[in-house]
Amino acid sequence: MPIRIAIVDDNYQLLDNLKERLQEFENLELIFVAFNGKDCLNQLEKLPVSRLPQVILMDIEMDKMNGIEATQQIKNRFSSVEVLMLTAFDDDEKIFEAIKAGASGYLLKDETKEKIYEAIEIVAGGGSLLSPSIARKALKFFSLLPSQKSTSQNPSDTPLTSREMEILKMVIEGITYAEIAEKLCISYGTVRTHVKNIFEKLQVHNKQEATKIAIRKKWFLSF
Repeated sequence: MPIRIAIVDDNYQLLDNLKERLQEFENLELIFVAFNGKDCLNQLEKLPVSRLPQVILMDIEMDKMNGIEATQQIKNRFSSVEVLMLTAFDDDEKIFEAIKAGASGYLLKDETKEKIYEAIEIVAGGGSLLSPSIARKALKFFSLLPSQKSTSQNPSDTPLTSREMEILKMVIEGITYAEIAEKLCISYGTVRTHVKNIFEKLQVHNKQEATKIAIRKKWFLSF
């Protein structure tokens, strides 16, 4: 069965370009396009549950209703629909607001069509995705919020050991397994074992899902 998608963007040229780039993937079915968040919600309301898009590619800056507000309303009213933010903005605060609103992924529009398709597959399958550069920005943004440190979760309250937390932070920052092994003076195989244990404890299947959990729980504010 093809993955049902929708595209929301107020830039007609970029919207058409994205449609054209994704047309070559036979496993995608475009349900509708919308030009702002309000238009998107109106179209969702007209669809039967069986025809709702599984993934919405959502821009952020739009008239009438921006992508972050639309995402929040979509997650409140159509919980089965996943939202993948696809935007030109890599602003730290916008990343934070999108994650808080319930977005399952955040990519920049200049990603290749293959990367966008891969992100759609991951999100449609219940996963989460943040590109390495976006994940690093999100962690940096949270680390600069001293007023929230008192309410952040203490790493000791997580299911992970201190070494696993250390490795998870490095993985999120885009450091390779080989580099982690060298930094921590452990073997490559030991790093892989730690990562496997991290995924099992967090009940996730990939780095993107682990990243989203770490960001939402603010594990690294004071780590």
